[in-house]
Amino acid sequence: MTPKKKKGSGKDQGRRRTSASSAEPSSVVGHRTSASSVEPSSSKRPKLGVTIAGIAMKNPVMTASGTFGYGTEFTRFFDLNALGAIIVKTVTMHSRQGNPPPRIVETPGGMLNSIGLQNVGIDAFLRHKLPFFRSLTTPLLVNIAGKSLEEFATLSKRLTDVEGVAGIELNISCPNVAGGLDFGTDPALTYEVVRAVRQATSLPVIPKLSPNVADITVIARAAADAGADALSLINTIVGMAIDVRTRRPKLPGATGGLSGPAIRPIAVRMVWEVARTVKLPLIGIGGIMTGDDAIEFFLAGASAVQVGTASFLDPLASVKVLAGVEAYLTRHGFDAVTPLIGTALPPHRETE
Repeated sequence: MTPKKKKGSGKDQGRRRTSASSAEPSSVVGHRTSASSVEPSSSKRPKLGVTIAGIAMKNPVMTASGTFGYGTEFTRFFDLNALGAIIVKTVTMHSRQGNPPPRIVETPGGMLNSIGLQNVGIDAFLRHKLPFFRSLTTPLLVNIAGKSLEEFATLSKRLTDVEGVAGIELNISCPNVAGGLDFGTDPALTYEVVRAVRQATSLPVIPKLSPNVADITVIARAAADAGADALSLINTIVGMAIDVRTRRPKLPGATGGLSGPAIRPIAVRMVWEVARTVKLPLIGIGGIMTGDDAIEFFLAGASAVQVGTASFLDPLASVKVLAGVEAYLTRHGFDAVTPLIGTALPPHRETE
């Protein structure tokens, strides 16, 4: 596959190869609970800042799309300015009602969901949802999904140069809508959709990869070749639960996306594999419940993480994970989070 030259200025070009780097440190705001019950000294707090695809974040903890609503739902629990970045639920060209209920099924160590990308659509998002984020210091990434290359490109254009939007995450890996996995499981289609978006916007482009493939590194290479600035991984794994009393699937659509701690070892492994394959910043996702869970992803090569399913259990999950990361760094004598990134990778890994 021949890499294509990206559209944009030299500054935009430089963002694509940006690895995690220190930004201005910031203390954790809001509820503080560390995985190790260690409260870091305020005078010796480690530097938590990272930069992903040119987006400076005060810390590496983000929210996962589809698990944080439009942000306002969590304002009564903690200050959203505590987060490194916020990713809202997927936005599509037109509003969607989503799949029929029930949409969520508990499973051992996780849950199955089949929401079906319910959302207000791009027009209502820009008019009614986006203004709230302009009051925050936390960067906003908008997760988008389209039925075609044209829809992905149009959505990207609509978000370009809009105040309050720091970047775009491409949902090419949703297992709960017809055709939702097509773009993320075929490397040729992955390349085409990322290239179409890259040519349509100057914003950072971050494809969200599917684990439902034989070799995720092939998809990662295709996205990198097409001009991705960073990669998010992983989305949910296709799963199924059957009610033994009725002998019917528990979800109306039979299958759903499995998330939660049950998939974390798979997610860590895939981040580790992709980190050995492409020279892009990675955002780790999958079953992160504690600070130590996040640390695993950093060691595997991720520069930031997203907290998702944990927020269903505890609306404070993301800031608790952040406090746990800070406590780990303090406990082990690290003055920043960046030295941890990729330390579990083979020593011969190429770096820039």
